Amino acid sequence: MSLNTVTLVGRAGRDPEVKYFESGSVVCKLTLAVDRRRKNSDEPDWFELEAWGKTAQVMADYVRKGSLIGVSGALKFDYWQDRGTGADRSKPIVRVDRLELLGSKRDTEAAAGGYADDEF
Repeated sequence: MSLNTVTLVGRAGRDPEVKYFESGSVVCKLTLAVDRRRKNSDEPDWFELEAWGKTAQVMADYVRKGSLIGVSGALKFDYWQDRGTGADRSKPIVRVDRLELLGSKRDTEAAAGGYADDEF
């Protein structure tokens, strides 16, 4: 039996990058800052996220820099060769299967540049 599951809760480090393909597919990428439970450290852990299909479209439409989100998915690695040195390189990426928008409605609208009804 094998298991590859990642669950994270954190804040978006930047606005999502969205790419649409002629085939109709969509991919969305962003970074996620996750605080650790440790003393004397203000540095978060950073994760690269990648979502496809409907999950990617929801991420693109509703997540903005600073949005609090929860994600579940699988860990994968991208591999490439450095053009300058020829060295083999890799980086971990979380392939998101499930996205939860955890901020309040007001937080989500503020991040999207909108407004809440009770601000009038």
